[in-house]
Amino acid sequence: MAKVDLPAYAGSADPDRYVRVRHRRVDVSGVDTFYREAGPDGAPVVLLPHGYPCSSFEFRNLMPRLADRWRLLAPDYPGMGYSATPEDFEYGFDGYARFLDGFVRALGVERFAIYLHDFGSAVGARLAIMDPSRVVAQVIQNGDIPYEDALGPKYADIEATWTLAPEAMRDALRGALTEDAYREEFLNNVGPALQARIPPDLWQLHWSLTTPRRMEAMVDLLADLKPNRQWFPVHRRYLRTHRPPTLIVWGPQDHYMPEPSARAYLRDLPDAELHLLDGGHWLLETHLEQVVALMRGFLGRVHAD
Repeated sequence: MAKVDLPAYAGSADPDRYVRVRHRRVDVSGVDTFYREAGPDGAPVVLLPHGYPCSSFEFRNLMPRLADRWRLLAPDYPGMGYSATPEDFEYGFDGYARFLDGFVRALGVERFAIYLHDFGSAVGARLAIMDPSRVVAQVIQNGDIPYEDALGPKYADIEATWTLAPEAMRDALRGALTEDAYREEFLNNVGPALQARIPPDLWQLHWSLTTPRRMEAMVDLLADLKPNRQWFPVHRRYLRTHRPPTLIVWGPQDHYMPEPSARAYLRDLPDAELHLLDGGHWLLETHLEQVVALMRGFLGRVHAD
């Protein structure tokens, strides 16, 4: 990727400081929230809701590569990363969407582009539906899709638990929360060459932060996948009604969301820009520079100063 010349932002003798990721905390409706930030205050905002089982750590390398032109914001959800784990929080997609709405309001952000990846896709899409006028554009990267017929084979393992009684289902989900399972989530069907690019920090860090209380929160979230299916038509209706400018960047080597999952979005977003890379679910670890180049071009067209 070509070298990017950083602009000399007004009031700063050190423009390099904008590409440095800052680590901050903010109160969001009573939740002590950790977030990462890069870029100048006045720049167009790119919101980065993370996936599972992860945190804002997944955006650590992306943020400084876009921060010369955009303000990047990546919060840790309650119960994940370095944010608090309140007892009375609703650990499901609706609860996380309300949290994300509170986060952007707490920071005074009124309009933004949004990066939709993994479970962050369902959370971010709910945020967009709350007020579609706020969303300038979306980048979808191996996001949880709202198309039942295009889900990957790995979803069958999750769906198998839905036939169980509620407590039996929770026991099955709880039993699947192990360090080895976290490792499998991050390696997720890519070949040995790509596996070598995925740092073990990802599963070891996030497993080390999984306390017994957080494990129950993750069980709540995973159990919410069943009622989340009823929300799919709402998501599809939003896409075809509002058609936000969309960049789809996808790694087909993904047990959960293979190539047909990416192409399914074109049913409701026929004008979307689709790029299939030779990777898997965690492209920011294996294909960072390609994703950055595509995002810079796309955001430069639809979400610039």
